[in-house]
Amino acid sequence: MKILLRIILLLLFFTTLFLIISYARGYRFDFAKRSVKSTGIISVTSNPKAAKIFINSELKGVTDTNLTLTPDNYLVEVKKDGYTSWSKKINLKGELVINVDPVLFPINPSLSPLTNLGIIKAVATEDGDKIVIFATDFIYLFDAGKKTLPFFPPLNKIIDLSLLPNTIDLIKTTVIFSPDQKQAIFEFTEASYLLSLQEDNLNPLEVTLSKDTLIEAWQKEKTKNFDKILETFPKNFDKIASDSFSIIAFSPNETKLLYQAKNDADIPLMIEPILIATNQTTEERSIKKGRIYVYDRKEDKNFLLTNNQLPITNNQIKWYFDSRHLVVEQNKKIAIIDYDDMNKQTVYSGPFENSFFNPTNDGKVIVLVNLNSQVNELPDLYLVGIR
Repeated sequence: MKILLRIILLLLFFTTLFLIISYARGYRFDFAKRSVKSTGIISVTSNPKAAKIFINSELKGVTDTNLTLTPDNYLVEVKKDGYTSWSKKINLKGELVINVDPVLFPINPSLSPLTNLGIIKAVATEDGDKIVIFATDFIYLFDAGKKTLPFFPPLNKIIDLSLLPNTIDLIKTTVIFSPDQKQAIFEFTEASYLLSLQEDNLNPLEVTLSKDTLIEAWQKEKTKNFDKILETFPKNFDKIASDSFSIIAFSPNETKLLYQAKNDADIPLMIEPILIATNQTTEERSIKKGRIYVYDRKEDKNFLLTNNQLPITNNQIKWYFDSRHLVVEQNKKIAIIDYDDMNKQTVYSGPFENSFFNPTNDGKVIVLVNLNSQVNELPDLYLVGIR
């Protein structure tokens, strides 16, 4: 009798364990069909929170929510009053969890002044943390990488323009940054100078005759830095990159690469077997010369930025701080797109000068604006509060 009781308890234990595991893997009992069917889960979160979730145009709740659904194709939409909306088609399979975590941006962002000195030209450093500002009397460095941007923050003076030839044209000046962003070569029409970005340059060093050698040395160092990052990518990817890519920029977390194809090439599968529950946007592994792509090393996915009008310089297409989006300037508007070229959201359509914009490391965007051109001859830096 005791043995029988133990057998029954053991059977109950394993039956319960089986049911718990099956439930956790997404299996549900269909009372209508009197059968067990597999299900999947779409886990929907958002920033900001409490956004409405629509599945095939039907309201299903608000973020953050896990939705258990039968395997099928679904249109997932996330909306919140006062913010841009987000949507994506999802192919849900049984026993899988698909994570959806969109960022929504305010339709009417705030605009706050950061400087009040009149700016002739602004150039962001390659890492985007700082901005070189050309004013009428001085060249300054503005620290855009601060976590908090106070009202009219102090500027660090790079050089008094009276120390340079009085015939220089600031508009035509080119700035080439060192790999560590601590120095820069300022190429004026008349001459070139090597200036520190960390202090006031009281004795500017002219490098007109040696600038090409210095730029070449910097480029080699930048290439070495790129190669170190590429070593973290799948095996043999660095060989393909060196042969076929012109690197525009790595994402801030260095897991994605924005690049332009310099040759036609095929990117083979780098991770096998293929990962499941990854980004379902159609990728493009046969790259074409001149087109722009994003490669994601974690998921081994390569996405084509299909809009052929997208610019290719760091001044016009940049990574957003979260490494999940790109910020682009196009048709005098600033938009943010998912890194897989989905969900283009216009975040600023107001005036800004010289196509200048720069994302900050806290999710905002800095633009060069002249809000009162009848009174002010020159623009200033403004912060667009999109987050």
